[in-house]
Amino acid sequence: MQANLDWLNKNHATLVKDLADLVAVRSVSTDGEHQKEVEQSAELTREQMRHAGLQKTEILRCNGSNPYAYGEWLDAPGKPTVFLYAHHDVQPVHQADVDAGRWHSDPWKLTARDGRLFARGSADDKAAITAQLGAIASFLQTRGSLPVNVKMLVEGEEEVGSSNLMGFFQQYRDKIKSDVIVVCDTENIEVGLPSITYSLRGIVTLKVEVESATKPVHSGMAGGVLADAALALNVILAKLYWDNGPLPIPHYYDSVRPLTAKEKKTFRSLPGSEEKWREDLGILPGVRFATEKRGHPYDQTWRKPAVTIIAQEASSIKGASNQVLPRAQALVSCRIVPNQDPQQVFDQVRDYLGADPPWGVKVKIEPHGSFVKWWMTDPNGPAFEAARAAMKASFGRDAVAIGCGGSIGFVGPLADLLGGAPALLLGIEDPQSNAHAPDESLHEGDWRKLMASLSHLFENLGNLPAGKVK
Repeated sequence: MQANLDWLNKNHATLVKDLADLVAVRSVSTDGEHQKEVEQSAELTREQMRHAGLQKTEILRCNGSNPYAYGEWLDAPGKPTVFLYAHHDVQPVHQADVDAGRWHSDPWKLTARDGRLFARGSADDKAAITAQLGAIASFLQTRGSLPVNVKMLVEGEEEVGSSNLMGFFQQYRDKIKSDVIVVCDTENIEVGLPSITYSLRGIVTLKVEVESATKPVHSGMAGGVLADAALALNVILAKLYWDNGPLPIPHYYDSVRPLTAKEKKTFRSLPGSEEKWREDLGILPGVRFATEKRGHPYDQTWRKPAVTIIAQEASSIKGASNQVLPRAQALVSCRIVPNQDPQQVFDQVRDYLGADPPWGVKVKIEPHGSFVKWWMTDPNGPAFEAARAAMKASFGRDAVAIGCGGSIGFVGPLADLLGGAPALLLGIEDPQSNAHAPDESLHEGDWRKLMASLSHLFENLGNLPAGKVK
């Protein structure tokens, strides 16, 4: 392994340049205006795969999807096959954030500052592409072979919900057949502490539309007579306010899997403090946590359901006039946990919000996008032990098993499709990464350790007796 680690150290500047080349491509998938760049990003990823030594690199598609870059190396007979996932599409950069100075360097130019690498996509998720390819190259450039078989897929529409991904997996089932899944799109709970994520919340999003009239009316003529749709919508949404208790939706917690005493003890043994959480989240002075009374942030974000208003529209402030508004709408995002059923959650929230609307306004509530199921696994077994040993060798600390409040919807279905393949979700971000936000960044030291960890992981998996990963 020392030759691999030496290669990674010697070629670190080249790997940084590879990442810089990737983030320079504005592969924004969310606005439909950067399709050329998304295509360019996939081609560049494919070229970097080829340069690292992967074989049969190609661009794949499914049902008119954005491009997927794929490459493989399958010359280790009898050894496990590792499926590596990352994505090359990114969130947009809003000009208002640039103009306001919230980006402290060019968001499309990888910039080193204070031990971190800043750029859109630096952490989410282009650094994962480079880390995986760096680990692969560390073997192929020093030994000429890998200790495992590798299949690597880099998606181009993760930031828009991966609507074609499960269809892709079905279409290319034989091509992607593997024994272990490795995803580097989660976080370490703090810088320097390697983390393996074993649970993810799911998502159910509802679109709530309120209508009170067929047209807007001058507020001097109709104010106080015509029901204000915007105000009615906010009355409806305010029903979700939970103060510091459980969400007030009837029977919402009936199926929520309780935390075990062991899980509670483990969560409370992890690092974290109110001061640090407030700083990481940017909470203003005087604003209290919204957690349940005596609730812990890890309990709340990893294993408790949550509801967030992620968008609301009635009219724009810039174009406002003195009118009573006849229509308003909002998106309500529900993060769901084991063992909640997505359809049941939708039905419960719909019925609760739609009951007894103010002034009798018309309320329409529909699903917005596809439901994403929660996922949870047992973080034990040969593959997980191989990952823990790999991360300890690189970070010098025992890895911790953590939950994640976010969602990666394909993990559970893909693991099932591959016959219960262990899914290893290894951290690449950290609480300061600001994924999806201004000044997105990657901790360069942890990134280097992740590359070394992946190299150790390949070696450890290749050494498993009879290649048994579970």
